[in-house]
Amino acid sequence: MNSSKVYLAKVYLVGAGPGDPGLLTVKGRDVLQAADCVLYDYLVSEAIVKLARADAEMLFVGKQGGKNCITQEQIHELLVAKAQQHKTIVRLKGGDPFIFGRGGEEAETLAAAGIAFEIVPGVSAGIAAPAYAGIPLTHRGYSSSVAFVTAHENPAKTPDEARWERIATNADTLVFFMGVGRIAQLVEELYAQGRAPNTPVAVIRWGTTPQQEVFVSDLENIAALMNSHDVKPPALIVVGEVVRLRDQLQWFFPSPQTHAATSN
Repeated sequence: MNSSKVYLAKVYLVGAGPGDPGLLTVKGRDVLQAADCVLYDYLVSEAIVKLARADAEMLFVGKQGGKNCITQEQIHELLVAKAQQHKTIVRLKGGDPFIFGRGGEEAETLAAAGIAFEIVPGVSAGIAAPAYAGIPLTHRGYSSSVAFVTAHENPAKTPDEARWERIATNADTLVFFMGVGRIAQLVEELYAQGRAPNTPVAVIRWGTTPQQEVFVSDLENIAALMNSHDVKPPALIVVGEVVRLRDQLQWFFPSPQTHAATSN
């Protein structure tokens, strides 16, 4: 039920893209430059944040795993509070707001409060990071299906073994978000559901940015490779035969320091 309070503000939930500021959409840029207040995330490029007006109120609400930071509930409260103070608010989120960005929850909060909102989709890291790593998620010769999966489940949810069976076997290519800390468990689940030990795997850290690193191995060896290089978030994990195309299709070389590691 909507609140009886009348809000004159409008909140834009804007996807900032995966990191490369050039991948921000034109509409995202336009509403950002018009905003009176911007609430932005940890993974949003500094170059994109700087597009906001000099007089806009800028609020960092980023969350990093394992660190004390603002809660999702506090972000909800801030969105409602700022809608009482400003006319145009931008909630600037990494990637796409509705792809593992909790944008749906924020939109629910706004709808329940009777606050006008609009979704401005962004380029998801799940698509962009593999592309910058030279890995097409679908390919006529390798993959006709792709699944995007979060490895960071809501702890209140009951474990669902049948879900893992569907994930492991019903898509040719799997893209895992937030899976770095759970790589051993992911491998175990995929093994249990029939994925072969020699299935190719790529881990893409800081995809589309000058800090991009790509680690390529197979299910049997990927955990050891990640441990040996102390791979930390943010990173995506791509599982499937399309990873084999990276050697041929690699095109993005962000800097001489970028480390493309391979385990045989």
